Parts: sequence; structure tokens; C-alpha cells
Amino acid sequence: LLCIMAAGGLWTEPAGAGLSPSSAAATRSLLHAAIAAVQPKVVKLYGAGGLRGLESYQSGILISSEGHILTAWSTVLDTDELIAVLHDGRRFQARLLGADPRLEIAVLKIDGRELPFFDLAQAVEVDPGTRILAVSNLFNVATGDEPASVQRGTIAAKVRVEARRGIFHSPYSGPVYVLDVVTNNPGSAGGAVVTWRGELVGMLGKELRNALNNTWLNYAVPISALRESIEAIRAGKPLARLAEQSKKPARPLSPALLGLVLVPDVLERTPPFVDGVRPGSPAARAGIRPDDLILLVGDHLVPSCKALAKELESLDQDQPVKITVLRSQQLMEFTLHAE
Repeated sequence: LLCIMAAGGLWTEPAGAGLSPSSAAATRSLLHAAIAAVQPKVVKLYGAGGLRGLESYQSGILISSEGHILTAWSTVLDTDELIAVLHDGRRFQARLLGADPRLEIAVLKIDGRELPFFDLAQAVEVDPGTRILAVSNLFNVATGDEPASVQRGTIAAKVRVEARRGIFHSPYSGPVYVLDVVTNNPGSAGGAVVTWRGELVGMLGKELRNALNNTWLNYAVPISALRESIEAIRAGKPLARLAEQSKKPARPLSPALLGLVLVPDVLERTPPFVDGVRPGSPAARAGIRPDDLILLVGDHLVPSCKALAKELESLDQDQPVKITVLRSQQLMEFTLHAE
């Protein structure tokens, strides 16, 4: 395979693939034109995080000339200092307009004018076998006016992912495009998947791992599955699925049920440090220790004791709960089963 760099992206092209010189030149011209058109519409985002396994960067897609940005809902957005960097290196303060955690998307806004953007109404549906480009700031390769990384691949399948079921643990339930290129990288989430003509197909999803064999799913969420929610967020309308999500289960979890004793909640945002662990409790059996700082419940950041309690209340006692803690500057993940 011959490795080719084009407009800042790396892909592989089969040497001697049977194309005539004129056909090969036409293909290269098509790809270069698509990449040149897409690059200005992909945004680098910087926010919360910065620890190993909890990166502070990801990608976004411009969806209006006024600076609306579609991206993945993640811990990166949990900050008042969210920065968006455009293809030409311009930096903007971004604000969160709204999010749909059930679809794992968020819409941001920067104060821009006449920006290049993807028109969501012109996004296309594609079939397995369609050749695509995935454009994102994977591994934070681009930090200023450097172009985003480009990966070339194919739609391997279109399948449905079920929320919190089966081998993939995710709040998202809906169709996904499975890709035959490794897009499950830090920074890729929120990036664009386009056809070789530069037509928007979907948004790169967050990292998703198979719980049985530790393999990763490389996928994109079709824009058609996101469009209604995006428009509702932009219009400031409440989302029905968010109201559904706010309903408490019949038997909600709590720190006490897991055997967690937190530090006294005396501040507005008291960090959820573990003050003690009840012997024989689910937390003790899982290996959580005093002085651990709880950062995540599932994929949701819990910056305070109140946030931790609220997040646990959304889970039923018969559900296993994944908790990520910071211990001696290392992230550690535990799965707890309530008694």
C-alpha cells in the first residue's frame, strides 16, 4: 500500500489498483476537492479534562454560517472555558446551547459570521460499500491552523445499537454506520463522515468498546437520526427524551446503597471524594477506597457530591453501574452491583 498525505490527512491508496492513469487522476482530484471543501467545516474543540483517558479535546462540525457547532456530548464540554478553533486558526469562546444525552450530542455556538458549514438538509443516506472520508482532530494532531486529519474507508454495515443493552454499554439507541477504518481514537468524537463528494453522512460517535472481548466499534451516527434533536436545541425547544430521562426509576441508586461515604457536602460544588467505604458493600467488593475522587458515573461527569447523587438516582438498583475514580493521578474504572 502506498501512503499518501493530502490536505493534512493520511490515507492509503492501493498501488496498481487497476485504474487507468486518467481514472486515477480523476479519483485523486475528486478526493482533494472533497477534502478541501470539508476542512473549513470541521472544528477543533478544547475544554475540560486533560488526564490520561480523559482528554480535553474533541472535534465538531459547523452547521450554520452563524457558528452553530454539532459535536459529541462528553466531559470535554463541562467547562465555562470551552474553545473552538477553526481551520484557519481563529479561536472563539464557545457556549453550550443544549444537549441531548440520549443521542450523545450537543450544539454549541460561537460568534461567527459567514462561516462555511454543512447544511443538514442536504445530508445524505448511504448504503454499505459506500466509500467515505472521516475528518476529525484525532490525537489532537491539529492545534491551530493545521488541517484536521483525514481517514479513508468504507461503510461496512448499517446496524442498530440498543441503549445499555448487550455487549456495548451506551446511552444511545438507534442506527449507526459501522466503518472499516479505525476512528475510535481520542479526539475523533464529533468529527464528520462524508462521501467522496464531500456530502455529509454522519457524525463520528464517542469511543465504544465491546465489554466481552475488549474490541472497539468504529461508527458514525447518521445525521438523519440527529436532525430533529439538533433543530429543537437550536430553537430552544424542550426535548421529550430529556423529560423521559429525568424520571426516576422505581428503585433508584444512592451512594449509601453502594456503600459509599462521601466527604461532608458543605460547598456548592463539593468534589465527591470518598471519605469511607462500608465493609462488605458493593463499593468495597469492587475495590473503591477512601480518598478516591469519583469523576464519572457511566460516561457522565459528576463534579460534585450533588451531581453524583443525582446521576445515581437515574439508575435502578438492578443495573450495574460503572464508576471512574482518580487515585494517585491515575484513572481507575470499577463496576458495582447494588445489593
